[in-house]
Amino acid sequence: MSAVPDLPLIVQGDSSVLLEVANPRYREAREALLAFAELVKSPEHFHTYRITPLSIWNACAAGLEPARILATLTELARYPVPGNVAASVRDLAARFGKLELRRFGEDLVLSAEDELLAEELARQKGLALVLTRRLSPRSFRIAPDDRGRLKRLLIKLGWPVRDLAGYVQGEPLEVALRSETLAGKPFALRTYQGEAVDAFHAAGGERGGSGVIVLPCGAGKTVVALAGIARVGSSTLVLASSVTAARQWIAELLDKTTLTPEQVGEYSGFKKDIRPVTVATYQVLTYRPKGTDTFPHLDLFHGRDWGLIVYDEVHLLPAPVFQATAGIQARRRLGLTATLVREDGLEEDVFALIGPKCADVPWKELEQAGWIARARCIEMRVSLDELRRREYVTADERSKHRLAAENPRKAELVREILARHPDEPALLIGTYVEQIETLAKELDIPVLSGSSPQKKRDELYARFKSGEVRALAVTKIANFAVDLPDAALAIQVSGSFGSRQEEAQRLGRILRPKSGANQAHFYTLVSRDTKEQEFALHRQLFLCEQGYAYEIVEDGTPVT
Repeated sequence: MSAVPDLPLIVQGDSSVLLEVANPRYREAREALLAFAELVKSPEHFHTYRITPLSIWNACAAGLEPARILATLTELARYPVPGNVAASVRDLAARFGKLELRRFGEDLVLSAEDELLAEELARQKGLALVLTRRLSPRSFRIAPDDRGRLKRLLIKLGWPVRDLAGYVQGEPLEVALRSETLAGKPFALRTYQGEAVDAFHAAGGERGGSGVIVLPCGAGKTVVALAGIARVGSSTLVLASSVTAARQWIAELLDKTTLTPEQVGEYSGFKKDIRPVTVATYQVLTYRPKGTDTFPHLDLFHGRDWGLIVYDEVHLLPAPVFQATAGIQARRRLGLTATLVREDGLEEDVFALIGPKCADVPWKELEQAGWIARARCIEMRVSLDELRRREYVTADERSKHRLAAENPRKAELVREILARHPDEPALLIGTYVEQIETLAKELDIPVLSGSSPQKKRDELYARFKSGEVRALAVTKIANFAVDLPDAALAIQVSGSFGSRQEEAQRLGRILRPKSGANQAHFYTLVSRDTKEQEFALHRQLFLCEQGYAYEIVEDGTPVT
């Protein structure tokens, strides 16, 4: 087998792709792979990607032809691309579009490209209640309420549906983006934000109107959504991850669009205002008085003639919201996230019910353009003392992680890091409330946790933004959609096992552009030779895919 040693990729017969980190064409190959493959692991010398059905279907939905995918692999591969991999790419890509869903009057019709495929679907037991009536050898009548359920079932069978059934227009709403914010600062879409809106809206045609925008924290996902609301021009329901996030959304809507306070409502545990643009929280939608009761607030999806539903932090969608979303497929849907990684493996549901990726701009590309801060990622490893090490060795598997995460020796490292960056607004982030509260007390810094009243959260966030408070200790409440633009230093003392999405979100807290050097620092404290060290490697996978490198600092090694 002939080889070209200076090329960066090795494509293997199991659809995995190895990427050589030291190769001069590493960055070019990594950015090309992002479009149609998923990162699996990223040790020092070779990163492993995998070509999957979902990665190919997302590529096809974005307009990437299989010939282009194979040409990229052929051009960058050290050895010839295995024939079975090339065939698999073609076969998976061919499945996208073999099934189309269209509207005919009040009915929806699912059409298959050929009779054999239609017959195969008709014989699937799981589809019997959805394919209610066969109209022809290649088509079926679908009840409008089963639109989402159908797409979800079919993608699990390996058949993505091209949904061309269109959308209801919703209640008209006149709204435009401002050219100046309320403070008088110039405001306009950045190039990549405008391209993301165009890709989502698709000129208002049936091939647009549903999808996911993937951008790092600080890159302006909210701004993309504001432009999407203006482009659609109809009443909009925004779903946010917390009350704090909901109120930040409302502030952005009023600051950067022509909407008035009377047109924007909050629907949360504190208020129940349904207005032309309503911002609700996932918590209130998934609330029910008892575990066996229905979800009373899910009726909000039908509380107005919405033309657009925006899902902030779409990778967090709880199951009841997924179920409700399946029934509102006639509404335009826009998902926002920094990473589509779901630790529960339900990325397929996001694809089926919200839509494919419309935009996914590499983090490093935005960093190089100055749109987000440069970030230095440092993993500091510290040993357990002898007593805690003995306790760790005899503990059960779940307890091992917490014992390692709450290593008391991390406290001194936190002090050293804060002293090393005396002028940088800092976030001390952890999973375990007791650990965070203990550290905050020792360091004399305020702490926020899930039990903190909303009023206290708002006050401390405001004091942090103003510079009155230099450091905040926060639990998982700060993982998502908290606008702390001046934060430049994050110290992560514990995490949720191997959660890649959490790692990305926590780094995102400090990526908003900074004055001066535009530099941020992200420290992760890890107990060496423990389960926590293993989890740390997995947590870093998504960020390694984006081009971030973690410096490893062992006990006693100074950070330069």
